[in-house]
Amino acid sequence: MSFPSMARVGLVAVPVLVFATLAPPASGSTATPSTGRCGDHPWCDTTLSPDERAGRLLGLLTFDEKVSLLAGDDLFGVLGGEGTHTGTSDGVERVELPTTFYSDGPAGPRQGKATAMPSPLGLAATFSPLWAQRHGAVVGNEVKHKGNDVVFAPTVNIMRTPLAGRTFEGYGEDPYLSARTGVAWLRGAQSEGVIGNVKHFAANNQEGQLAVPPLTGLIGSRFTTNAVIDDRTLREIYLPAFEAAVKEAGVGSVMCSYNRVNGQWACENQRLLNEILKQEWGFKGFVLADYGATHSTANQLNNGLDFEPWPGLSYSPLAVKGALLTSQAGSAAVDEHVRRILRTLFAFGFFDRPAYADDETRIDKPGHARTAGEVAEQAITLLRNDGILPLDATKLGRIALIGEEAEQFKTGGGSSQIDPYSFTTPRKGIERRVGADKVTYDDGSDADRAASVAAAAEVAVVFASDKASEGSDKASLDIDSGQAGDQDALIEKVAAKQPNTIVVLETGGPVLTPWRSKVRGLLEAWYPGAEGGTALARVLFGDVDPGGRLPVTFPRGERDLPTTGGDPEAYPGVLENAVYKEGVLVGYRWYDARGVTPAYPFGYGLSYTSFAYSDLRIARGTPGSRVAASVSVKVTNTGKRTGTAVPQLYLGLPNPAVGVEQPPKQLKGFEKVTLAPGNSARVTFQLDERALSYWSTEAGDWRVAPGCYDVQVGSSSRHLPLQSTISGGHGTVDC
Repeated sequence: MSFPSMARVGLVAVPVLVFATLAPPASGSTATPSTGRCGDHPWCDTTLSPDERAGRLLGLLTFDEKVSLLAGDDLFGVLGGEGTHTGTSDGVERVELPTTFYSDGPAGPRQGKATAMPSPLGLAATFSPLWAQRHGAVVGNEVKHKGNDVVFAPTVNIMRTPLAGRTFEGYGEDPYLSARTGVAWLRGAQSEGVIGNVKHFAANNQEGQLAVPPLTGLIGSRFTTNAVIDDRTLREIYLPAFEAAVKEAGVGSVMCSYNRVNGQWACENQRLLNEILKQEWGFKGFVLADYGATHSTANQLNNGLDFEPWPGLSYSPLAVKGALLTSQAGSAAVDEHVRRILRTLFAFGFFDRPAYADDETRIDKPGHARTAGEVAEQAITLLRNDGILPLDATKLGRIALIGEEAEQFKTGGGSSQIDPYSFTTPRKGIERRVGADKVTYDDGSDADRAASVAAAAEVAVVFASDKASEGSDKASLDIDSGQAGDQDALIEKVAAKQPNTIVVLETGGPVLTPWRSKVRGLLEAWYPGAEGGTALARVLFGDVDPGGRLPVTFPRGERDLPTTGGDPEAYPGVLENAVYKEGVLVGYRWYDARGVTPAYPFGYGLSYTSFAYSDLRIARGTPGSRVAASVSVKVTNTGKRTGTAVPQLYLGLPNPAVGVEQPPKQLKGFEKVTLAPGNSARVTFQLDERALSYWSTEAGDWRVAPGCYDVQVGSSSRHLPLQSTISGGHGTVDC
């Protein structure tokens, strides 16, 4: 018997248990029985609502059975072995309630081998809900065919600092982009019949410095940090992606985080879990804890935690019964938590289908690998190109590949670390594209030798990567932070001897690029997944346009970050308090407001062709409709190749009152369009009232400030050639 199972025996007796009974449907009833594994029970009538079915089943559970459903039952699936599950909740055999299985994660199931999808940050770089949905569908399908019912994804925490170890696992620095990507990913995953789990709620934006593997940072640890955030910043920056997951994607579950938020642990946070999530947003699913994120049984019972998947101690029978017997919590809280779990299972068809088999033969591995490669193509971001790219395979002589990363599969560490079924390295992808006889390779361990190899070729491609992992933040933004070697020096030496040098970065987030002006081309490939090598070859040789745009700002130096500058109280925190002093000025908002020039701005990315933006139009919304205004722009391919444009809409909101600072601009719309040479398309962005709103701390609600709103459209946060204004208020366009 495993330790959690022994804990479930319970050492406190309950003297009286009242068993509820439910009469079978009356003669002539139109009840429709489930065709799945529900059996012949009153709660199997599929004409009933999920709430009604949950109520019927809940009424027949004993108190001990209810308590048994509050916590997970497997200690070892968290290790990610083949044939295991990240989490397991044993059902109740007496009433034929099946076991529920849980799986990581954001880049694929961490359960033996899987298709390694591009990192979530790379997915955000696609600026495409379509590709986000396809990414989610692949992960959901593999989670299902590995026998799981719930997937621990997506991660929608905002990148407050690029030092954060899980930057690669989220969708970047902007709440609008994160929301659009997360909603689409959930729609894809949940379309496969699994229950999504948006995480980590909330403000889980750092892992900690001075990490001691395999634990976590000793300073500013995610396990102890108290995120001190004003209500407006919380609402405008850190909660919108979660809100969208609930209201738009209908996510089935939410994972609460390790940290405290304004003094209260996230997994027992009355304000976050009960008042905002469940009451204000109307969330009908269930809240589960990150692994080891629980603290007080009574506070969790009272303040909104429904399920503890691991290690199952805070919600063990002994702990729960103790809280009830000492009147720290009531049995109604237990009923409410179990009801939420059951209702979600009914709503997602858990009872009305056969159990998902752990059967990898049902996974379309070649098809999923192709999708992984296509997403990677759409994510790869061209940051610099003086005309060297794309390479012409028909004219190119020898190409030198430099750096051991050319021979490796790159991924981030922790719950998003994937053991791929197969993978194509950059070297293999390029050799397949141009022939192995045209390729020379040096691992870069000796920079002088590598430079000589590069000089003997016609062009050199240097591959460089960082190291990022759950559990620890980076000590710096240097690409070598946390690992041996000097990749900056390698790039400098190669570029000095080979004028035709291209750099390919495979990183989990922004890194410093001090040599960027000395190379002819620079591509950011993120952690590109199983077919990253194939995708890189196709982009380098122009088989496809580089589709990515930056979901994060690349700074010139660490001194430019909003969370640095010699203020440890802001990051990583002092006496466990990390004070979010920058407020709403996160990411590009900070750079814009403070007049700081980045190395590469948010939304930036080059194409192999050129585009013109023209004919900005603003249309009045219909009174009473959801649309307050619509903004449209004409995009024209003015180059000689088919290419991809990503027009972006930013609004500059007026300051509503003295002391309430607004960012100079905020992303409120984007669209991805592919155009042949000479072709044009009109892209329309619809703005609802929320897009024009700020969070009023005084009112405790969203408000539209009177005044002029700057409308800016272009190809990045720093290139917005089309500008106009509208005035605050529904349907008003004159200012």
